Amino acid sequence: MLSFKLVTLDGVKNEGQIYEAILPTPNGQIGVFEHHAPLVSIIERGVIKVRVKPNDPDDFMEVYATNGGIVEIADNEIKVLADEADAPDEINELEMQKSHEQARQLLSEAKDQVSLDHAQSMLDRSSVRLKVATMKRRRRSGGSQNPPL
Repeated sequence: MLSFKLVTLDGVKNEGQIYEAILPTPNGQIGVFEHHAPLVSIIERGVIKVRVKPNDPDDFMEVYATNGGIVEIADNEIKVLADEADAPDEINELEMQKSHEQARQLLSEAKDQVSLDHAQSMLDRSSVRLKVATMKRRRRSGGSQNPPL
């Protein structure tokens, strides 16, 4: 098992023993299991996934939308420091859909590079948060019916 700690500006978001973490890095997603090589990396905007028990199905993985941060992996410990990491229940899907549409509008109206970069950042952030919110909805409506052991 791995010791996992996810810390945001609001404090500790998740802490405990886990089986696996999947993290978005600049070189793509990485899976972290017990005895992973030591690593310090940037966390990209994306979805952090945590499997608590080895036999937990994907539907039972804990997921967080993050806007980026850093991770340190050493001695079977994973420490993630992120500005934000929102669980599905913390995301208002309707609000995110509105934000996503607003970002699309800003992107289409951007007249300079600063405006374009800002709109693209808003669009990327809302896309990740919508993805995590959708994961919540799928779990409620059609996810695995058998609870983890």
